[in-house]
Amino acid sequence: MTFFQLFWLFICYSFFGWAGEVAVTALRERRYRDRGVLGGPLCLIYGVTGCLLTVGLRELAREDLFFLFLFSAVIATAIEWTGGHILEWLTHARWWDYSDRRFNLDGYICLSASVLWGLLGVVAVRWLAPLLLAAFGLMPLWLRLGLAWALLATLALDCAGTLLTLLGVRHIFPQAEATRNRMANLTVRLGLWIFGRLERRMTRAYPQATITRRRRAKSAVFAEGCSFYKIFLLFFIGAFLGDIVETIFCYLTMGVWMSRSSLVWGPFSVVWGLALALVTLLMYRYKDKSAAWLFVAGTLLGGAYEYLCSVFTELVFGAVFWDYSHIPFNLGGRINLLYCFFWGFAAVAWFKVCYPPLSRLIERTPKLPGTIVTWALILFMAADMLVSAAALVRYNARWQGAPPANAFEQTLDAWFDDDYIAKVYPKLKHR
Repeated sequence: MTFFQLFWLFICYSFFGWAGEVAVTALRERRYRDRGVLGGPLCLIYGVTGCLLTVGLRELAREDLFFLFLFSAVIATAIEWTGGHILEWLTHARWWDYSDRRFNLDGYICLSASVLWGLLGVVAVRWLAPLLLAAFGLMPLWLRLGLAWALLATLALDCAGTLLTLLGVRHIFPQAEATRNRMANLTVRLGLWIFGRLERRMTRAYPQATITRRRRAKSAVFAEGCSFYKIFLLFFIGAFLGDIVETIFCYLTMGVWMSRSSLVWGPFSVVWGLALALVTLLMYRYKDKSAAWLFVAGTLLGGAYEYLCSVFTELVFGAVFWDYSHIPFNLGGRINLLYCFFWGFAAVAWFKVCYPPLSRLIERTPKLPGTIVTWALILFMAADMLVSAAALVRYNARWQGAPPANAFEQTLDAWFDDDYIAKVYPKLKHR
């Protein structure tokens, strides 16, 4: 799938989502109300979710509709929950509320909405996406490219204006009267008019929303709460410990020591690191829930996450990094029931045993040294990921018989030859 095809799906899903929201609201309230955050007729959450499900779960449309429904519900629910909290963080207000529905969580997600997301995911991935891509393919090339670029430019401007409005820029914008230069005065007035119009539209669509500038209180504690620094350090720790645990597990079950690293430098499993960071970010406020609740949430989210990781690494690198086809109750060799349960147990162990002391240990770090070390680790991991990605892409090209095209690719061939890649990724195979 090309970028333009994916962008076409994104626009269509966003528009259909907006139209559906407007129609349902009109039936309930007997009047028109714009249900989008952007100025245009688009609901981005539908576009993002639809594209993610289409790319990540399309093979399930041919194999198993039940798991297509289940993963669509789980993934879309996680996106809706995340989007709701991001908007609340930006505007200090709820933009939708399911508190009056049964089996809701924070009022942002509920069982009935999740079921609807699952059904919409099945329809989108199995039937709607092929129809939309076929319609896109029928257009002349010049029309496809022109329409795509025009929509992309319009969307970029709309997103920029909306984001600035959500951040409360209008309330800190210099007043036109204080600007003496005539051209600058005109620019300021135009900006204030645009931001004011967007703010009034948002207020009409979501009366409960308040557009203000967020002021962050500075803390003397390093990586307090669920901050960026703590999330990254948990990613780093999780990547290291995940690699160690998987290596020991392979030795105990297969009797051999083998690398389980995702990167060419150091014992780091990015899958485990991202999982630890994401589960902390998503479930931080639920860390005191019961062990049973954490187990079910960890099992569902972990299974969906591992499945998507398998799909996207195969799409990007053209290779399979793990295959569970030999394990009972597997799904396309990407996940299996036993390891999904491991994700559930890991969620319980993380929040009930590991996270509290580790969080306290991180927060005891002096602020300045902690900040310096964290940024050094960020730069190292970024470089490690970029080099690893380049080495894998070059390995895939060598497998297809492509010679090095420049000095950089020659360096990659010298440093990360086939033997080196086989040592770091012993389970890697082309598909």
